[in-house]
Amino acid sequence: MSYLQVKNLYKKYGETLALKNIDFEIKKGEFVVFVGPSGCGKSTLLRTIAGLESSSDGDIHLDGESIIETHPSKRDVAMVFQSYALYPHMSVKDNMSFALKLAKRPQQEIEEKVGKVAKALKLEALLDRKPKALSGGQRQRVAIGRAIVRNPKVFLFDEPLSNLDAALRVEMRIELSRLHQELESTMIYVTHDQIEAMTLADKVVIMSQGEVAQIGTPLELYHQPASRFVATFIGTPKMNVLPVNKVGDGDTLDVHFNDDANIRLSKSAYEDRALSSASIGFRPESLTLCAPEDGDLKGDVEVIEQLGSETLTYVRTLSGETIVVRADPIYTPKLRDTVGIKLDSEKVYLFDSDDKTTNIYGEVSHV
Repeated sequence: MSYLQVKNLYKKYGETLALKNIDFEIKKGEFVVFVGPSGCGKSTLLRTIAGLESSSDGDIHLDGESIIETHPSKRDVAMVFQSYALYPHMSVKDNMSFALKLAKRPQQEIEEKVGKVAKALKLEALLDRKPKALSGGQRQRVAIGRAIVRNPKVFLFDEPLSNLDAALRVEMRIELSRLHQELESTMIYVTHDQIEAMTLADKVVIMSQGEVAQIGTPLELYHQPASRFVATFIGTPKMNVLPVNKVGDGDTLDVHFNDDANIRLSKSAYEDRALSSASIGFRPESLTLCAPEDGDLKGDVEVIEQLGSETLTYVRTLSGETIVVRADPIYTPKLRDTVGIKLDSEKVYLFDSDDKTTNIYGEVSHV
């Protein structure tokens, strides 16, 4: 049963539609991540759920009741901002307890809640400090703690880790995941970092130009993308995509690409789909480097990134495109070597003229 439901939500700024027909449901206790490129509307959607932005149309239901007209302070949600938004003149303890004092909760209850949350977030030794005496990671933990003590129905996180360095972001991701499991709370998290989305989320909402592009688990989005946008947005390095030149042959479709390779698909895989300007995709890990004469594609090595556990090899093909291959570091070619690239025939994606995924299986053969 849905706990938070967004129904046909629109947000308009003048003549510009920032949110277009947003419709999805979140179950109680889920960790949901809104992800997408800058300007796609994910923060606007979060702020609309919080009540900090008014909607132009649509509805939002929380725990069975509409909150679209409810004042932000009455929605029983807690928001953690990118900028921390701590009171500089208050101690850590006072920052964390401020909302409870406003609600006129008993002092003993306040002490118990702040103490419990401070222990969970490793803030016990910092309770008497002011925000200026804290590091960025400590300030973010205080902001999270301030939200937790309120015990809201939904936690809203607006890119809370973007101001932290890389190592601290990893640490805080683990901390957030642990807190979610302990609190069993409903959390919505906004980020432009797909790694955060993949590692934190039970469910991911991918947004593009104010619309929902696809909703699913991280692995569903990775292995079964609904469109070329989703396929290339999820995954680092991103999926290799090449234009194709199609030739029909009875009940099969010969998909020629790169002047080197051919994939033959059954008619059921592409029937009734617009394939006048299709493209084909394959992820870096589904490719294998080999001798030039053994490959489905071949080209010259132009860049090598050695990352320790893996090596990324950038190969410039005969027709000028660059293909990224993720490989075991045991076999690393040299710069400007001519190499072959072998495709995994069960991990090939075909996108139609509307960039929708039409097929992920094919039989790779030489032209």
